[in-house]
Amino acid sequence: MRAEEVNDLLIAVKEGRLAPDDAVGLLREPVDDLGFAQIDIHRELRQGLPETIYAEHKTPEQTVAIAERMLAGTTGPVIATRVPKVAIGALRARFPELTHNEVARVAVLRSEIGESPRGLVSVITAGTSDLPVAEEAAAVAEACGIKVERVTDAGVAGLHRILAARAPLAEADAVIVVAGMEGALPSIVGGLTGAPIISVPTSVGYGASFDGLAALLGMLNSCAAGVVVCNIDNGFGAAMCALRIVNGKIR
Repeated sequence: MRAEEVNDLLIAVKEGRLAPDDAVGLLREPVDDLGFAQIDIHRELRQGLPETIYAEHKTPEQTVAIAERMLAGTTGPVIATRVPKVAIGALRARFPELTHNEVARVAVLRSEIGESPRGLVSVITAGTSDLPVAEEAAAVAEACGIKVERVTDAGVAGLHRILAARAPLAEADAVIVVAGMEGALPSIVGGLTGAPIISVPTSVGYGASFDGLAALLGMLNSCAAGVVVCNIDNGFGAAMCALRIVNGKIR
């Protein structure tokens, strides 16, 4: 449920189109219990962030059932992340209009609808191997109505590449930097722009990268002040952090 939906309920009560008790009933329960899942239908009302389906390890039937209930219960974006191939087939059979970002493993059943973007976020990848995580961040942000500028394969092994991208860095409301290996790129970007930096370590790298732990520790120890760090491979979390920043500017 969204703030504008609550406003519509109150207007309907005021105009006599909806009984007060019915409005109270719609507002009373913040959770829609499906038995195998409890959907937080008031999350967007509280946080300004949409409830999202984490589809990994769910059955296709569970994912479809949650999506059906969410589409019926809100006018906001409905997104599924980490969607297995078998679940994409089931979702597409039920919702042929969905869009699927195969690299990101993100399915968007409904995007935020607005006359203009809610904000601008730059998503930067150190290498092509980081694209699945970066695309997860980009696809989720776009579904939430944010304009995304992508800068790909701009890691510290060739500094001229990130220096050439200073324009999108300067214009962005937030910058998401996705990197594996030693995770040095967020420090470089943090020294080039005053925009909030959201860094995401990836599990990309050779043996001593320890599946992203080296990049995580490198980002946590960034000498660029004010750089925040998400968990390893958490592109979704980075997109939600960017949405919080954009929502704060809108207010």
